[in-house]
Amino acid sequence: MKTYTPKVTEIERKWWVVDAEDAILGRLASRVAQVLRGKHKPMWAPHMDTGDYVIVVNADKVRLTGKKEEQKTYFRHTGYMGGDKHIPFRKMQEEHPERVIELAVKGMLPKNNLGRLMRKKLKVYAGVEHAHEAQQPERLEI
Repeated sequence: MKTYTPKVTEIERKWWVVDAEDAILGRLASRVAQVLRGKHKPMWAPHMDTGDYVIVVNADKVRLTGKKEEQKTYFRHTGYMGGDKHIPFRKMQEEHPERVIELAVKGMLPKNNLGRLMRKKLKVYAGVEHAHEAQQPERLEI
């Protein structure tokens, strides 16, 4: 059996809006990653970007379970010797709430050019307002 390859003209992209208020971060990120990849569509192909656009609002109101709010840290390195930076979840959520969801979704997408294309279709906003009303996004339930 041959691998199905949808034509670029056959791919229809929809816009979805997700409310992250009181949503658990991991469950939200896995559903968003699934829609970004296009796995919810019958025409999904692993070697093509068939996914939709996703807008996440209320990113500052996402929550974690258990003791993760106190224990979870984000790691980055400055490039210098001993340049480890460990940022606690609480501080990241106060200063950059959008980045919390972006990093969670990034970890669930492919680590290649295709994954980078999919990440560009994710729009995250800390508040309720977003700049994509013209695209008439539909509500996606998590």
